[in-house]
Amino acid sequence: MNSTENRSILARISPTQWVALSVTVLAVVFVAENRSKVSIEFLLITIRSPMWLILLTMFVIGWVTGVLTMRRRSK
Repeated sequence: MNSTENRSILARISPTQWVALSVTVLAVVFVAENRSKVSIEFLLITIRSPMWLILLTMFVIGWVTGVLTMRRRSK
């Protein structure tokens, strides 16, 4: 028998997978806690949306900006 077959499933999870699992749990708790709607004003537009959705949108915009900036620098 192989030593990996004897280990429990929890022992087979790598530290990186534990971090990913922890971050996922924290994200789910964050969404559950921030379901209230907030108003965001930008120029003449007012948007009413759940806070978690607005923060997620800002994160994605920042991530895309970072990716586009890195591509431009590498050329």
